[in-house]
Amino acid sequence: MSLDAIKATFQASIDTKTLLVNDIERLEALLEVAGVASSTLKAGHKMMLCGNGGSAADSQHIAAELIGRFEKERQSMAAIALTTDTSALTAIGNDYGYDQVFSRQVEGLGQSGDLLIGISTSGNSKNVVKAMQVAKSKGIRTVALVGNKPEGAMQAIADYVLAAPSTNTARIQECHILMMHTLCQLVESDSV
Repeated sequence: MSLDAIKATFQASIDTKTLLVNDIERLEALLEVAGVASSTLKAGHKMMLCGNGGSAADSQHIAAELIGRFEKERQSMAAIALTTDTSALTAIGNDYGYDQVFSRQVEGLGQSGDLLIGISTSGNSKNVVKAMQVAKSKGIRTVALVGNKPEGAMQAIADYVLAAPSTNTARIQECHILMMHTLCQLVESDSV
C-alpha cells in the first residue's frame, strides 16, 4: 500500500468520468432516459430497478432517492428496487431458479407504461436479461445501465442504453452512480 496506489486509483476514476463527460452521445442518451423517466413518473407509472451485488445496491439507492428525495422537497415518486423483498427473492429463486428472481416480479408488478432499469457491469446478467425480456413483452420500456461491452445481451434488447466508458468493474460502478444521481437530479428538477 502506498499513496501512489491511492492516487492512481483516484486518477483512474477521474479519467473514466472525464471520458464520460466528454462523450456527447452518452450524455444525450442520459438526457433522453431522464426525459423518459420523468414522463413515466408524471403519467402515474413506476420505475423498477434490478441488478446483482453492487448493482443491486445501486438499484436500492436510486429507488430510495426517488421515493424519498434527492436534493429538493417534492412529492414521492413511484420507484421500486426488485432486489429488496427477501421472501420473494428466495421463494422465486427456490421454485423457479435464480435467473427468474427479477422477471417474475416484473411479470407480477409491472404494467404497460412503466420503466425498468436493468443494471449490470457486464451487460449479461441472466436474471436481468430475463427481466428485460418480460418487461418488453408487457409494453414496459427498458434501460440497460452497463459497461463498455457492446456485445452484451442487455444492450441488444434494451430500448435505451447507458454505457459507462470502461470495462473495469469498479470504474463502471462509479459511473453508474454518477449517471443515476444525474438522472435523479434531472427528474427531480422536472417535477417541481
